[in-house]
Amino acid sequence: MAEVIGTSDRVALGAFDGLPVLNVADLDADPHGMFRRYRAAYPFVGHQAGGYLILRHADIERLGNGSGTAASETAHPEMFGVTEGALFDLFEQGMLTANGAVHRRRRSPFSRSFAARTMADLRPQIRRSAEELIESWYADGRVEFVDQFAAQLPARVIGNLLGLPRADIPSFTNLVYSVTRFFSSSIVPDEIPELEAACRGLRDYVEKTLDDRRSAPRDDFLSDFLGKADAAGELSPLEIVFQIVQLIIGGTDTTRVAIVMQLALLLQHREQWDAVCRDPSLVPGAVAEAMRFEPSVASFVRVTTEDIELGGAVLPARQFIILSTMSAARDGDAYDRPDVFDIRRTDQPRLLPAFGAGAHRCIGEALARVELEESLAALAARLPHLRLDEAPVIKGHSGIRRVDSMRISWQP
Repeated sequence: MAEVIGTSDRVALGAFDGLPVLNVADLDADPHGMFRRYRAAYPFVGHQAGGYLILRHADIERLGNGSGTAASETAHPEMFGVTEGALFDLFEQGMLTANGAVHRRRRSPFSRSFAARTMADLRPQIRRSAEELIESWYADGRVEFVDQFAAQLPARVIGNLLGLPRADIPSFTNLVYSVTRFFSSSIVPDEIPELEAACRGLRDYVEKTLDDRRSAPRDDFLSDFLGKADAAGELSPLEIVFQIVQLIIGGTDTTRVAIVMQLALLLQHREQWDAVCRDPSLVPGAVAEAMRFEPSVASFVRVTTEDIELGGAVLPARQFIILSTMSAARDGDAYDRPDVFDIRRTDQPRLLPAFGAGAHRCIGEALARVELEESLAALAARLPHLRLDEAPVIKGHSGIRRVDSMRISWQP
């Protein structure tokens, strides 16, 4: 019998004797505290919703790079009883959860299209979008930052990249923010019908947009992607649709959360915000440290393909595992003073865990970094005397995390 760690002190079956199985409610209430507590004693623990949480930085790097693991394919939706529909197709048809030749076939058109359009070329456009958003509410002296900036900027960037009408941004971003809730281990069955409806809506929107591009191609990323995918003839129509669905999801919600948290953390550490305002060269380090300290992506998932020894324990084959980027980012074996926010930190890894690892590392990492850096630089240049009136609450311990409102003010 294995202990279920939580307020109820219940007991449930585990993989082997003595393995803690962490309670979802307590993980959501204090994820950093829970990870800190159990990371020191266990390389992995059970998760109440199913599978195992991998806690240590070195183990997450090793397993994320494919040592004895594979992408999860449809393991996540099946764990919640979803075996058909748009949510299931999102995992079955997408590149993020595929393996081997299927993964390479689905990712290849993106790799070529992203290579043709360097992220450095997009910097001026992203900076202008950030400045336009600031200008739209600057005279008010206060703003609800999540809805009026953090949600707007990545939606504009992905909308511009794909050539989507500006008027469509509110509707497709609302659909995205609903669908991404399904990537968490904290969802409950009653939520699934709403998330399925949102995923169908997003699929239908993308399908219509692709049909429009085929009938009237443009000089843009989406037409370029379609041309390469159609010429190769390796993707089914459904695969093409869900590659774009995944791109929209990956390019909006995760960046939205990260934009909120980097500004909140800097304003909560005023001397570091003031330093960024004085010295723009500190912006990349501030972005990297915010992503470490409070990552917008709390975890990514794999399945084990063989028995794996971790820290003296054996993780069995054919298991669903949650690689906790949140836990890795506060691991004292990887970082000096891991619970201290420090934008001048010199021990950042070259590859931040929040962007995943191995063959499945986020294809939009460079774009996300540009968005985060240019948005922060624009805010620091225009609003150095910002005040944090209402701090955001960041929620979640797995998948894509959530933020609520955040209010800031200044003297125009």
